[in-house]
Amino acid sequence: MMEAELAITGLGRRGDGLAAWNDRVLHVPFALPGEKVRAEIEGERVRVLSRFMDGPDRVEPFCPHYGQCGGCQAQHMSEALYRRWKSGIVVEAFQKRGVEAPVTDLVDAHGEGRRRATYHVRVEGSVSRAGFMEIRSHRLADIANCPILVPALASLHGISCAIGAVLGDCDVSATATATGLDIAVKAARRTRQRELVRVAPLCAELGLARLSLNGEAVASPREPRIAMGWAMVAPPPQSFLQATARGEEELSRLVIAGVGKAKMVADLFCGLGPFALRLAETARVQAYDSDRAAVAALAAAHRRTPGLKPVAAEVRDLFREPLTAKELSPYAAVVFDPPRAGAEAQARQIARSDVRDVIAVSCDPGTLARDAAILVAGGYRLLAATPVDQFKWSFHLETVAHFRKG
Repeated sequence: MMEAELAITGLGRRGDGLAAWNDRVLHVPFALPGEKVRAEIEGERVRVLSRFMDGPDRVEPFCPHYGQCGGCQAQHMSEALYRRWKSGIVVEAFQKRGVEAPVTDLVDAHGEGRRRATYHVRVEGSVSRAGFMEIRSHRLADIANCPILVPALASLHGISCAIGAVLGDCDVSATATATGLDIAVKAARRTRQRELVRVAPLCAELGLARLSLNGEAVASPREPRIAMGWAMVAPPPQSFLQATARGEEELSRLVIAGVGKAKMVADLFCGLGPFALRLAETARVQAYDSDRAAVAALAAAHRRTPGLKPVAAEVRDLFREPLTAKELSPYAAVVFDPPRAGAEAQARQIARSDVRDVIAVSCDPGTLARDAAILVAGGYRLLAATPVDQFKWSFHLETVAHFRKG
């Protein structure tokens, strides 16, 4: 273990300050360019002991838990530095893959806050504690109110503690829906019948739309509903959903603009249908995803919504069985929004196709840049890459990239 004085010269992908030391680049937590700190260095870990020169972009964090809670990494940055850093994550990812990327301005899509959150619950004796994990730690930070969540989730701490009092240690995931909170609990141990009998009434007592335990609905006084364009979708328990309503709207706006006037569109990795259902307002859509429950929810929402063009939703594992270039031939535009691992196999098939417009949505700039390189090698031009910031004050980022062939 050593102590050293470090000069911060840049920002890393996760928001840490960068400092050169003994022919190494160190990642210094919560340090900003232009600052000087005294730090304790042990291997790759750096702990700031004191800061004796503030940088010009340091601001006061608005959350009292900042620096303890591991959820946010960037509340100490000025807005100008923050926006440069976030856009730079996308620029750097494409540069590493040798792809020329016209990166547009960062879109702020935080809106009222995040509509999804997971509280960890730890029970000691008769006391339940709930919150998020501390930064770089497995210790729990008991957080009664998180200011980055939508107001509807203000009661999540109390709900989590009440559930923990019955089930013991657990994770409580909440989604704010149009009909109330949708709560999904992952219990740390096998739940016994007498505990199920005790937890089910909590749904009514806490005013929840639905309470699920380990993937199964325990009680549902009101079916959860999420608006997606004209449609209202009833999501299965623990379904994937964009972090903010504004984020979903901005991503959809960019997807629709990229698709343009196409009358036949393929939506790959469609999930619950945030793009498919909006695209169906003007175009016929073929949607694919490996999540059978999500595909069924998409199809049901389409059936309930008058005025939409046809949507055919099909279960298919696009990692193992991507649509071939021949299967893609009927479509004027293709949208794909894969998990963090990206869509390498599917991108290779798209690259061989004659689809004119391809719109890629990704939560990982690195895998997006890899897939973009495949498309560019297949004759596509990257028209624009737009970073969408729905995970504000964190290093997480969505990007929409529009490719065109011909």
